[in-house]
Amino acid sequence: MKNNIIKSCLIAFTVLVVSGCNDEFLERYPLDRITNDTFWNTENDLRVYNNSIYDLARNDDNVPILMAHHNGFDSHWASVWFQDEFADNMAPRHARHTVFQQVRAGKHTIPAAPQQFGYKGWNFVRACNVGLANYGKANIAQNIKDRYIAEARLFRGWFYAEKVSKFGDVPWVEKELNTESEELFAARMPREQAMEKVLEDLNFAATKLPDNWGDGGAPGRLNRWAALLVKSRVCLFEGTWRKYHGGTDPNKWLQAAADAAKELMDKGPYRLYSTGDPQNDYNAYHRVLNLAGNPEVLYWRKYQLGVFTNHVQSYFEYAGGATKSLVEDYLCTDGLPISLSPLYKGDGKIEDVFENRDPRLRQTVLHPADAAKYKYHLGDGRTYPRILGMAGGYISETGYHIIKHYNADDMIGKAFDTAEAPGIILRFGEALLNYAEAQAELGKITQGDLDASINKLRDRVKMPHLMLDKVPVDPRYTSDGVAPIIVEIRRERRIELFMEGFRYGDLRRWKQGKKLTIPTMGMQWDDAAKARYPGVVAKTSVDPVSKKTYIDVYQGTDFAVPVFDESKHYLWPIPLNSLAENPAIKQNPGWQ
Repeated sequence: MKNNIIKSCLIAFTVLVVSGCNDEFLERYPLDRITNDTFWNTENDLRVYNNSIYDLARNDDNVPILMAHHNGFDSHWASVWFQDEFADNMAPRHARHTVFQQVRAGKHTIPAAPQQFGYKGWNFVRACNVGLANYGKANIAQNIKDRYIAEARLFRGWFYAEKVSKFGDVPWVEKELNTESEELFAARMPREQAMEKVLEDLNFAATKLPDNWGDGGAPGRLNRWAALLVKSRVCLFEGTWRKYHGGTDPNKWLQAAADAAKELMDKGPYRLYSTGDPQNDYNAYHRVLNLAGNPEVLYWRKYQLGVFTNHVQSYFEYAGGATKSLVEDYLCTDGLPISLSPLYKGDGKIEDVFENRDPRLRQTVLHPADAAKYKYHLGDGRTYPRILGMAGGYISETGYHIIKHYNADDMIGKAFDTAEAPGIILRFGEALLNYAEAQAELGKITQGDLDASINKLRDRVKMPHLMLDKVPVDPRYTSDGVAPIIVEIRRERRIELFMEGFRYGDLRRWKQGKKLTIPTMGMQWDDAAKARYPGVVAKTSVDPVSKKTYIDVYQGTDFAVPVFDESKHYLWPIPLNSLAENPAIKQNPGWQ
């Protein structure tokens, strides 16, 4: 986003020479500093204050909603790209990414202090509430005030929705607190009551924010279309959570998700990025430094040398690579899953994996022939994949190197911590997926709905349409307990939104924690692979379904046998220090 600069002007001090003094003079406000009593007057005051809220939101650990990348070295873990490491899409083994491995394997414990992306960031709520208590003082038209009120309420509702998704009940606060405030020692507000307040905030934002702030599409302020996408995301999460975990009126939330997405789809100025090049369009805009003017991107964070930078590109190795589970979910070019398609060439060698497959696979995972195209790694000229034990180059734990987002030019010739890879925070493609899923979960999806959503995503990569009267039944997913159309929409979501931070939350809201108990595998590992990749020290296991041998990423580690406790792992534990400060908060079920 643009540099959110907090107002720092100083009112010039005027020396007044008077012959005497009186009470009125002594009660005047200080002229050498800005105070709460003198600040909230103009639209610029409100804009400047809200800039400070945007600035707080750049801390992706404390406030994981506008997630892009932490600046500097910490971008190796605090990045939206690596959120999929919590789930079954990626296979981290690096010690610096242990927290992802712990959660993925169900081996995380109650933390003493707030965990990463966890039970913290409450100063952000306070900042929103301070603004909301003061915006009304400004001597400007109400519709202008409402814009800034809407920004703060969007932030507050979105923040609380994220906390609810991880912790259930939350300490809802909607006013500025002091050290004596009783709310500091209150119990958490029940989830459903808190989410009603979240919805009120999001509804206000989705109606009062301007369609356009006049910023030319730069990464500046959130507009009404962004609020609609956030609303569809939050309501889809809550609706499916209530449907599969139990809760009041899930259809209310699913309908709200569908309506918000559809309004954005029908009335918004956004569309999918496409140049008519199905072999490149999917990942092309994920690998550029400047997203200004991109028709698909609603909101993004800009990084600029000398202002705000990252080094996230250099840490792809920490992610371990894409998993066998992910790679096998890509359809064949006939629109059928690999379990049903005669076009599937198998995985005897890595090149076969890409044959006759959805073009998004080759734009997500590195094909050996594409190393030069992508200048992988830094154009080192080595052959890929390179697996643990091989000398030199970038190493993958699975053999499936990730190429989505990769941009060698953001590293070549640049000093450490000076990279500028942007973070896409909100994009139109998600709205299409949210709409299709909400309609399917409501049981009323039509072919027209699919053509307006899922099939537009498939058109970009020239994949066959999903047809309501010919939905494939993938035997690998019949035990999920949902209709085949929902299976296919979920598959599309996993493929399209890979490495964009959704998979872990999706599995939790669908009540599919069992998928996290499946051991993490990589590429097939037979005698031919051993001969082709000398020096590899990978552990292997036999896949119980295919009876073939594959790289077993976590064999011999603390995470070799993942667990998922249905009674507790859908929510995260409350940290011990928070419980000590306020015992009324109480621990989440199963974590006592």
